[in-house]
Amino acid sequence: MNDAEKALVGQAAADEVQPGMVLGLGTGTTTYFFLRALGERIRGGLSVSGIPTSNRTGELAKHFGITLTTFDECQSLDLAVDGADEVDPELRLIKGQGGALLREKLIARAARRRIYIVDSGKLSPSLGTHSRLPVEVIPFAWRLAERGLLELGCEPELRPHEAGQRNGHPYCTDNGNYILDCTMQPADPLELEDAINRVPGVVENGLFIGLTDELIVGRAGQIERLLPPTH
Repeated sequence: MNDAEKALVGQAAADEVQPGMVLGLGTGTTTYFFLRALGERIRGGLSVSGIPTSNRTGELAKHFGITLTTFDECQSLDLAVDGADEVDPELRLIKGQGGALLREKLIARAARRRIYIVDSGKLSPSLGTHSRLPVEVIPFAWRLAERGLLELGCEPELRPHEAGQRNGHPYCTDNGNYILDCTMQPADPLELEDAINRVPGVVENGLFIGLTDELIVGRAGQIERLLPPTH
């Protein structure tokens, strides 16, 4: 992991924030640097609020002095900033290594603008090259979902909790669900996203298709800004 690159892109994203914005606050090691940089701007007088994508992000936001809100109070967001586990040349993403994919996708769909920030190691020629695809499933039906994913050609593995590696308990998301990490077979990401979400027991999957407005990449001490091909 390149913390220097992550700090660069985190600062660049924080510089995009304007006074009064309501933000979507992503989860992960890269967005930590965004939250830290945003906190510095807030200490300088910037007034914003945000909806976190995970309990962990909520804790970090409070630590950095970022005011939190909820969808009960605000149903649309001016800007969402998040990281990604893998990005292909069309700026399609795999997300969910941090376990927050459901809330991350809800935030992305509610935001007027979506910026993703990554270090250069997250770029790949095709999705699934170096990341497994997380799929959030209902505990009651995770075996049913596992079977459906196998029928799609995926190879799912129930994500263990760190402590659960000793006691047999699986990882549990902030929503109370399990995650199946899947090896992807070559497929059209949009079709696969739809097919996975039609599997009984699946809540959401970590394919983020058509949800990137801008990608900020840290590379060799510089930042690079990329737009999806449709822009």
